[in-house]
Amino acid sequence: MKKSLLALALLGAFAGVAQAQSSVQIYGTLDAGLIKRTDQSVAMGKRANNTLGFKGTEELGSGLKALFQLEIRYEPDTGTIEQGAGGVTRPLFQGQSRVGLQGDFGMVRLGRGLTAFQESSAAFDPWHGVPTPAGFQTDLIVAGGYTSDPLGSPGNSTNRFSNALFYNSPVFSGFQVNTTVATKETSNTTAIIGRGTSAAPQYRVGGEASANPFSISTTYKNGPVAAMLAYERNAIETKLWSIAGSMNVVPDLKLMASYSRQDRGHTELLNEETKAWVLGANYTMGASKILAGYGQKRPDGQVKTKQFSLGYEYSLSKRTYVYVDASRKKANASINHFAVGVNHSF
Repeated sequence: MKKSLLALALLGAFAGVAQAQSSVQIYGTLDAGLIKRTDQSVAMGKRANNTLGFKGTEELGSGLKALFQLEIRYEPDTGTIEQGAGGVTRPLFQGQSRVGLQGDFGMVRLGRGLTAFQESSAAFDPWHGVPTPAGFQTDLIVAGGYTSDPLGSPGNSTNRFSNALFYNSPVFSGFQVNTTVATKETSNTTAIIGRGTSAAPQYRVGGEASANPFSISTTYKNGPVAAMLAYERNAIETKLWSIAGSMNVVPDLKLMASYSRQDRGHTELLNEETKAWVLGANYTMGASKILAGYGQKRPDGQVKTKQFSLGYEYSLSKRTYVYVDASRKKANASINHFAVGVNHSF
């Protein structure tokens, strides 16, 4: 009897140690609503990406940790894997799939995920970087539809690198350096004519990229002030640089601004630059939050785009909020966007 009790006590002790040394978390977001756009009927849609993720850490000793993260993206109205342009089904772990180590040197990960620029810049979008048309992340903050992955497989989101190395430095006096470097990929999508011809495109299907894509951002945070400076070059040598900043002028009011420029000089003979800027604000009143933003996109030789957006969020709890968005984007024609929905995270 004593031996049995001793064995149970030892088993419980070892189980406690194992639990303290490693942990796995299941998390996710469910967002669904009704959307009305100019010249379109009311339809179900989403404001933010819907995710189901798994992440974990294991203590290795001497301050060293192993870590991993896998993230699925799905459509809330059908329960299917998230679809890209043209209804193409995206990969199972579309969000990210990374494994790495963390210690006094910072954090190193391998796999697929947001580039350093794409991950850092979302903090300066008044719509939190979510891909809703009312927000500014996917078109203006990234300077006119710039894509980090122009040669990726059909359906892949274009703000991530696959087969990449990710590094985040420790924070020194509020500063942090974030870098992403990926391998050269072959083109799995349609040919990119660029400076070639339709018969001999600059980047043919099955051809190799001309450069290793890389991305670097330096971020700074000190109390109510935050800032970012970033530079990125993709696999077809399109370049983007961006600067952004934000400030909580009072605890409830956050102001933010960003400027970015895209250079397609490697693939375009004329009108290779696109410039964009955004001004935004978030104002919190108890459970309510008001979102506002105005921005412009100026492609060389093309019509300027202007966008104005207003949004409202009401938190029902720490994990659930309802929202209303309204946006007007004008270039050659005006497009109005209205949405109402609910967002829950777990």
